[in-house]
Amino acid sequence: MNFRPHLPNRREALLGAGALFAWSQMPRLARAEGRDPRLLVIVLRGALDGLGAVAPVGDPDWIGLRGDRALVLDGKTPALPLDTFFALNPAMPNLHRLYKAQQACIVHATATPYRERSHFDGQDVLESGIARPGAVDSGWLNRALAALESDGQVDLRGSRALGVGAVTPLVVRGRAPVMSWVPQKLLPASDDVRARLMDLYQHTDPKLAAALDARIRLAALEPAATIDDPMSENVAQPPPGIARIRAYVAEVAGAAARFLAKPDGPRVGAAGFVGWDTHINEGAAAGQLANLLGALDGALAAIETNMGDAWRETVVAVITEFGRTARINGTDGTDHGTGTVAFLAGGALRGGRMVADWPGLKAAQLHEARDLKPTTDLRAVLKGLLRDHLRVEERLLASAVFPDSADVVPTAGLVG
Repeated sequence: MNFRPHLPNRREALLGAGALFAWSQMPRLARAEGRDPRLLVIVLRGALDGLGAVAPVGDPDWIGLRGDRALVLDGKTPALPLDTFFALNPAMPNLHRLYKAQQACIVHATATPYRERSHFDGQDVLESGIARPGAVDSGWLNRALAALESDGQVDLRGSRALGVGAVTPLVVRGRAPVMSWVPQKLLPASDDVRARLMDLYQHTDPKLAAALDARIRLAALEPAATIDDPMSENVAQPPPGIARIRAYVAEVAGAAARFLAKPDGPRVGAAGFVGWDTHINEGAAAGQLANLLGALDGALAAIETNMGDAWRETVVAVITEFGRTARINGTDGTDHGTGTVAFLAGGALRGGRMVADWPGLKAAQLHEARDLKPTTDLRAVLKGLLRDHLRVEERLLASAVFPDSADVVPTAGLVG
């Protein structure tokens, strides 16, 4: 694994390091057009089950693939129809409303060039914009800003970067400066963070590792549906942990929107949310996935509300490192896969559309006979947004922002 963590300096540590990146000056071309565009990127860490989020209810093989766990239009908790073929998870009414108002698009069967199943490497490729993991220490969003600067379209004097969290995401690392914001309350450490700490302490401080392991084992004995087990399937009465997750995600998203909405504030940002690795008891209309999607839906509502009038010039892109297996596993979850979905929302979009070259769900049509086959390169979608929304030149997108992507044509027509 070639994951290289960013170690914050004292100033960064005091401020909290970053999941948001922004600058205060925008391309002169956009200004000349009378525009003041905003772009917010949300990274879902852990890999999103695209089939559980946006169900292909019109595919004749859908029910056979997932059986009684398949989202359907006439189920106990009906899916929300998007068109004659796709339906949205019922946990996302806000996104459905935006879609119907032509302020949201959904890209299905999409993926980065990465074809393995390591979260760390997959996130590296997703955020770096490079086809192989560990190739660079900068992110495509940071390099997009640098491309604008090198082309003379942006004045970086007074530029700012804003962050949330303890470690700056790779997508915003680079030569642009970073400052940070941290929410008053943080979520408990995820299983992924605990695993990383255990691995670190086992090599550096075995006594501390033993104590940490004992605490983790003790927590595992606590009753389900407590604050330490936020992903219970108790739908009628969500456990306290779900409320805390929803409040935290809404707080972070709302804070990002408030900064973006300021006349002299940031115009581009990125945020990351963990917890999407749903190997066990994933659920769809109920369970981990529904709870997570509900929190994300609340975040989109918070962004829309806090953007105010600036919402009409905003695009929010929700992306993840890869998808999950097409079939449910033996523990009612899904394992690491390939193709997934990307959500786009915002008043600047030409929305109300599915963007999909559907590959089908027959065994022969699945990637390696197990995953949804990706037919849309996620870089094409991101390049389309950067080109048409922020006016990054296409030649710089192929050479500097997403190197070695000359054959990846930017998706046109995503914004109005």
